[in-house]
Amino acid sequence: MTQATRNWGEGATPRFENGRAMLIAGLGGRYGNENRAEIPMLWQHFGPRYFGRTPGQVDRKTYGVCSNFDAAGSLDYLAGVEVSSFEDLPAELTQLRIGPHRYAIFAHGGHISAIGRTWMDIFEKWLPKSGYELAAAPSFECYGEAFDPEVAIGNVEIWLAIDSRTP
Repeated sequence: MTQATRNWGEGATPRFENGRAMLIAGLGGRYGNENRAEIPMLWQHFGPRYFGRTPGQVDRKTYGVCSNFDAAGSLDYLAGVEVSSFEDLPAELTQLRIGPHRYAIFAHGGHISAIGRTWMDIFEKWLPKSGYELAAAPSFECYGEAFDPEVAIGNVEIWLAIDSRTP
């Protein structure tokens, strides 16, 4: 069992919450098996240039938003922050609206380089046994204010959008 899995526990139940609508601004692209290793470079570009400097930034959290999953394992990934509006944003930043959804929330522990394993554990182990279905909505990594990008550890959660019609 990986350290990331230990946080929410093999066979344990994640916490569930109704998420609110959010506006996210950041840098992103389409990623699959051939280029998924490039996602950390998004953060390296976004963080120093935009974190704390994005017009209308709401708080000190950051978000890694995953959307438009396909059967080949590709997805759109956006590294960004929540903003109060899309006004006055630099042209380079992508804008994404996240609607209110029901989420299963998993804590990720250890180094951020292992977050892919936590996602895989959720999709391969928890989701098939849970009775829930993935919603056709963005899911995201929430890097809390206590996350330390210098050591890449601390206060990370995965918010998995689930279909509210399932248990």
